[in-house]
Amino acid sequence: MPPFTRPASERGHPSEHARLLRCVLGIRERSARAVPWEPDTVGIPADRSSSALSRINDVAFYATAREEVSALAGVCVDLLHLHAPDEGDEHGEHRCEGCRQSWPCPTFAELCRLLA
Repeated sequence: MPPFTRPASERGHPSEHARLLRCVLGIRERSARAVPWEPDTVGIPADRSSSALSRINDVAFYATAREEVSALAGVCVDLLHLHAPDEGDEHGEHRCEGCRQSWPCPTFAELCRLLA
């Protein structure tokens, strides 16, 4: 299980949405504060291959990873703000504020699956 998620007691419960949103906001915040991943700040990883192209790809990955992680976390945050449970009706049933489907909606369920 990835370190940024943990099992919830009740999948799809409105509090699960808040927990997942806090988790993704934390990832975005940590990636924004992180030192840029460049060869002169964290070092180049040990050789796994004698291929110069492989080394160039490794350096390119580390050079852009911080921004890419932050961008992906931003997309998750936007999706979670859009697909959030409403206040619920008189029977305590919730709908998604974004797509108006029964809560948990398919988008939120897929985010849970991908991030859990």
